[in-house]
Amino acid sequence: MPADSDAQQDQHHPPSTTQDPALTEEDLVAIRATLSALRDDTTQASLYYDAATMAPLNPLAAAAVARLRAYKPPPFPLWDTLPVRKRAAVLILLYADRWGDLRVVITMRAANLRSFSGHAALPGGKADTAEETPYQIARREASEEIGLPQNDYGLPKPFRVEPLCTLPPALARTHLVVTPVVAFLHADRKLPGDASPLVEEAMIPRLDAREVAAVFSAPFYNFLKRDDLPVKGEGETLPEGAWYDGSWIQWKDVPWRVHNFHVPVNNQRVSTPRRASSSGQGNLAGKLEEEQANEGRFKVWGMTARVLLDAARVAFAETPEMEHNEDYGDRMIIDIAAKDGVFEEVAHADRPKDYDSERGKI
Repeated sequence: MPADSDAQQDQHHPPSTTQDPALTEEDLVAIRATLSALRDDTTQASLYYDAATMAPLNPLAAAAVARLRAYKPPPFPLWDTLPVRKRAAVLILLYADRWGDLRVVITMRAANLRSFSGHAALPGGKADTAEETPYQIARREASEEIGLPQNDYGLPKPFRVEPLCTLPPALARTHLVVTPVVAFLHADRKLPGDASPLVEEAMIPRLDAREVAAVFSAPFYNFLKRDDLPVKGEGETLPEGAWYDGSWIQWKDVPWRVHNFHVPVNNQRVSTPRRASSSGQGNLAGKLEEEQANEGRFKVWGMTARVLLDAARVAFAETPEMEHNEDYGDRMIIDIAAKDGVFEEVAHADRPKDYDSERGKI
């Protein structure tokens, strides 16, 4: 969700409404159990795209996954009363890199989409039916956008996706209520002596050129920091430019922090559609490759950036280094929108013919 360019900026920190989640005794028990299991079971591992990235979770990442697994968002009864066309979900798909650090999968939206074309986004979209859960919405859309199967039966062994939690809802500028769903991609190692999985053949995303121009990843912990995390790979460097900048705007008279994260992509392979489409998608894919070569950073901002920062706050139980909204999600703004009647299901004879034709898209 992009910020309005002419929005009024407010350089003052908004009043605190919610504290960072404190760890309960149940959280600590879950974290200790996860760390103990990791020490006892050296076969647990996760990977994505590159066979060299198979590694067990390190203690920081293991504790983060345990916190997410134990997290329970506040009740949100409004979801069940929303029209289907106003419900949406996004998938925060986490996996472990070769050092056991968590990374998150991010897409670049296709050039031909009506809403937020060419912007970084999480896999996701609108609900199809009132019966779909946020997790089902997110998995279905991830299947369409990046080729992640809708259930684990379609995943090659040893991969499996574990749903961890949902987060408080966000509000897109199109007045879609978006539920973030956090999941972890496991790749449990086979027994010693077994062949490693053919990751390049099995897990490279099959991008839909009509919806996604590229897919890349970012270090999950970095969304709490003002600067880039140090590189760990031998010979790897950081590209020019800053990791973070941001500003305050007013949204429905509520202070809202716009976060701009500039993700380094010079040390990773950015996947693009294999075939160019007649919609100009090939041109955008080429532009992304050129940006990767010349600048080495992709911008992640707006609703996507806010959702990732909130997810990292829950996962690592740390206060972000940058100014930020103290509450999680956009519940206050959603309540204002509901009072304004923007979620009411009414007939609109003046809607364009293609109003709902862009199926599923945020």
